Amino acid sequence: MPRLVRLYIKQVLIGFGLSAVFVSALLYTNVGNLWHLISTSDIGWIALIMLFMFNGIVFAGVQFAIAVMRMEHDDTPKGGTRVPVATDIPVKVETVAPRRHS
Repeated sequence: MPRLVRLYIKQVLIGFGLSAVFVSALLYTNVGNLWHLISTSDIGWIALIMLFMFNGIVFAGVQFAIAVMRMEHDDTPKGGTRVPVATDIPVKVETVAPRRHS
């Protein structure tokens, strides 16, 4: 499996784990009387699944973005013993503009 795919799957699992912790904390602290609404409704499990999934998608995306932004990129040349060529030396170039007929 490519390293990037493995990294993505790992970050998605971490994101959904964070979502489970977050939703559990929401229900435990009863924010907005959420525990009562979910536990007393006959379709409260759908709300619970939706909370978990949507927060999981958000947390997984943020987790993967953070992982990608924290990657280090090495710009040094790989291999060879070339001497750097100076490309910022100004060169005089003569130009001739066409005459305008008025």
